[in-house]
Amino acid sequence: MTVRDLPAPRSARRGLLKAAIFDVDGVLLASPHEQAWREALIGFADPALFTSALYQGVVAGKPRLSGARAALEALGVADADRQPVRYADRKQKRLEELTEARSVAAFPDALRFVRAVMALGWPIAVASSSKNANDMMRLIPVDSGRSLLDVFNANVCGRDLPRGKPDPAIYLLAAAELRVEAGRCLVVEDAPAGIEAARAAKMAGLGVARHGDTALLRTAGADLIVTSLDEVAIDELADGRLCRRPA
Repeated sequence: MTVRDLPAPRSARRGLLKAAIFDVDGVLLASPHEQAWREALIGFADPALFTSALYQGVVAGKPRLSGARAALEALGVADADRQPVRYADRKQKRLEELTEARSVAAFPDALRFVRAVMALGWPIAVASSSKNANDMMRLIPVDSGRSLLDVFNANVCGRDLPRGKPDPAIYLLAAAELRVEAGRCLVVEDAPAGIEAARAAKMAGLGVARHGDTALLRTAGADLIVTSLDEVAIDELADGRLCRRPA
């Protein structure tokens, strides 16, 4: 079964969507998170074992400590349950170095999509578990005098919550700050954990498969999966429906 063969997304049948919530890493930005996780593995395991598939499958979208523990366990590191703090701290240091070197870029299709959703008059929020997301978005200019960080109506990035994705807390918080009912929100995610969080929040999930991970996003329950946000039908969004643009 191909992506195009999937049943119509639940949101297309409801026609209720009126707000969007965006993840950051992998959706809006090509950030150095994966690189930092990989390079920080030196001394724990062979960095070459930290593949993009492993990153997307067990680390992406999770809070830093949870991601560190998941990676070490997936790699079979001895005493993995006692190592996450040291690994997470090392990853954070490397990420800060890469960010200071401006190893961050926006995905052009993401910027086009954000502008298109804003033009619909939808309120938009940004919601990432990463405490570095705001610093990275600040580096991305979108128009005269404004960075990507400035365009959102609500920002819940890096908040200290009891549980991270796939728990829905971060998305429910974003909806509350937008003052929009959860069931009328569209979540844009690239990580299976984020799609699972959207489903748990009763929100529509748009999966962005930038890393050949369509199957993972499908299993997580994405309503629609695209490889580029240019594939989303904006005219259908105007009517509250999530659909693919006709070929």
